[in-house]
Amino acid sequence: MPPEMQNISLAPPSGRRLTEINMAPRPLHTIDADMANENSMPAWPGARDALLVVDVQEDFLPGGALGVARGDEVVAPLNAALRAFERAGRPIYASRDWHPANHCSFKARGGPWPPHCVAGTPGAGFAAGLALPASAVVVSKATTPEADAYSAFGGTDLAVWLHQAGVRRVVVGGLATDYCVVNTVLDARAAGFEVVVLADAIRAVDVQPGDGARALDAMRKAGARLEPA
Repeated sequence: MPPEMQNISLAPPSGRRLTEINMAPRPLHTIDADMANENSMPAWPGARDALLVVDVQEDFLPGGALGVARGDEVVAPLNAALRAFERAGRPIYASRDWHPANHCSFKARGGPWPPHCVAGTPGAGFAAGLALPASAVVVSKATTPEADAYSAFGGTDLAVWLHQAGVRRVVVGGLATDYCVVNTVLDARAAGFEVVVLADAIRAVDVQPGDGARALDAMRKAGARLEPA
């Protein structure tokens, strides 16, 4: 995943089913004040909602090949959301990086990152504590050597699936705020979905100081709401 925030499309991967288918920063105190003004009780899951868990994989947790600081803290609030959506019978999707060993984002190929989330390795697995139900749809992205993808919509059929399921609003959490989360949220808005971002279920890389805050601002400007999980 190169450090600039952008969407890169790739050829749609083939599919199989838990189900599988193959920016000036805002002061954090302002963000906290805005969140305090949101309703304390979440208005989700609604009858037209879907939950999208973005790239909560072992290699993105602390100690992983490309660990996000405090990335493990997203698991508990996401599990609460997973329970709520499963009880409500609403669809759940989980995206993942699923790279070949010679992926273009790896330093050996001239990319910016160490090898991470190589398909079939433990590091590519979902976080051990993440309670994905058997009904969750796994969306694999960046599955070919020459194409990268930040967004869960990049080169996948996710938008089509959501529209076909009658989804109007997507509730999003995961890793990392300033890469795959922000690009997924922006693509969801571009595809016509309302978006709620679970503010306590995301964490940023912050390669450049303020990247996470800029990503939050970009999501808000695109019309996404930040709410607690």
